[in-house]
Amino acid sequence: MPAETHTEPGPLDRQAVFELIRDQLADILETDPSRISEGSSFAEDLDADSLALIELVEALEEELGERTVGFRIDDEDLEDLRTVRDAVDYVVAKLGES
Repeated sequence: MPAETHTEPGPLDRQAVFELIRDQLADILETDPSRISEGSSFAEDLDADSLALIELVEALEEELGERTVGFRIDDEDLEDLRTVRDAVDYVVAKLGES
């Protein structure tokens, strides 16, 4: 295997968390990542329904679970995440707890 697959991922800064969320969301919504900013509302700006948000949560848990053991987004917290900024703040805070 190539050596780069064995590198230990470093801690994510706020910008890296935003880029991860933006890229995952763009893939799920089949849209251009440049349409997604921190100020974007999931429902109003991006037309993301609850299923899209669940897909985003699953993708983030899978990706971040490799970096932070046991990383989870609690279902009851999901309803508080209305914008991309809310999601970035939430993930950064959760990563800071570990």
